[in-house]
Amino acid sequence: MDIARPEFKRQKLRRQVISGVIGAVVIAAATAGILRLRPAAPSVERGTVWVDTVKHGSMLRQVRGPGSLVPTQEAVRQIPAETEATVVRIRMLPGSQVKADAILLEMSNPQVEQAAVDAHLQFKAAEAEYQSLKVKLDSDLMTQKAGAATVTADYGQAKRQADTDKALYDLGVISGLAYKASKGKADELTTRNDLEEQRLVINKKAIETQLAQEQAKVDQARTLAELKQKQLEALKVRAGINGVLVDLPLQIGQHVQPGAMLAKVVQPEHLMAALKIAETQARDVQFGEPAAIDTHNGIISGTVMRVDPAVQNGTVTVDVKLTSELPRGARPDLSVDGYVGRPAFGQENSTISLFKLDPDNKEASRVPVKVGRESVNSIQIFEGLHEGDTVILSDMSRWDKTDRIRLE
Repeated sequence: MDIARPEFKRQKLRRQVISGVIGAVVIAAATAGILRLRPAAPSVERGTVWVDTVKHGSMLRQVRGPGSLVPTQEAVRQIPAETEATVVRIRMLPGSQVKADAILLEMSNPQVEQAAVDAHLQFKAAEAEYQSLKVKLDSDLMTQKAGAATVTADYGQAKRQADTDKALYDLGVISGLAYKASKGKADELTTRNDLEEQRLVINKKAIETQLAQEQAKVDQARTLAELKQKQLEALKVRAGINGVLVDLPLQIGQHVQPGAMLAKVVQPEHLMAALKIAETQARDVQFGEPAAIDTHNGIISGTVMRVDPAVQNGTVTVDVKLTSELPRGARPDLSVDGYVGRPAFGQENSTISLFKLDPDNKEASRVPVKVGRESVNSIQIFEGLHEGDTVILSDMSRWDKTDRIRLE
């Protein structure tokens, strides 16, 4: 027969209670440990990020901006139409190398051609009329001079006679009446001689005035003839300077009005850079400062020659005089760009967040960084980083929700 053993039953219950308590403690500890674990850091391919090291030293303040190469004012010629005309022949196309006397296109205007002929004939007629008047006035002057010469001769003869009679009168050879008669004639001829000389001077001045008036008519006719001839010659449009024809927006048969732009010629070896600098950075640009222009085919050095005082669309135009040789392929309107080497999202005098690499360079943690003024390839660090720290400069906005990444 079985004998009841109550102590065994109590021992079994105690073991079960102890096991349950231990199990509960283990589960609670495991749960707490799991809760305290950080989520696994997302992986980022190392080759897709741009890293750099914080350095200590002086920073060269620079600004950047896109722009284009443009010809200097003295190296460009825009050719306007001087008269109404119709294009009859195009002899050069854009891109052609041209000499100063090269004919780019030919135009026609019968009215201009007729006006040039008429103006030339009027000029010849004015010249002929001037010569005719000059001959007549010269003839009249010669006649007057002949009359004056006769009076002068008579005056001389009368004066000599009066002098002789005075001597004879003093000797008592002739009477006083004869001497007075000769002296009176001499005095009369003296007056006539003086009047003839004055009249000759006045007539010379009158002749000069008449000839000047006629010469003015000749000059007016000449100027008109030259103008009409220039307009006629302008129908054959010439380059005017040695260079490259960059624009000729016309077609054969097209009718143009005075002032219409016919062609544009530039000298490609005389270029400058016109840059668009953000107005927030333009305050740091000064006349005479050095500049570097990236043409995508080489770097050109230059000097700031003008800063536009006006702001357009948030930018300021800065003209840069190029001081080094142009690279091959540089031409007017070629786009030039500037590149930077700072955080892709950093702004001046702000606080940004960057991923700083751990000493083993396998992981990176997000840290707040206070930055100051920026340059083309650098930016000031005030707080958050120290010399020698390595940070990721690439745009990491896709990882905004995580504070730690793993580099692979």
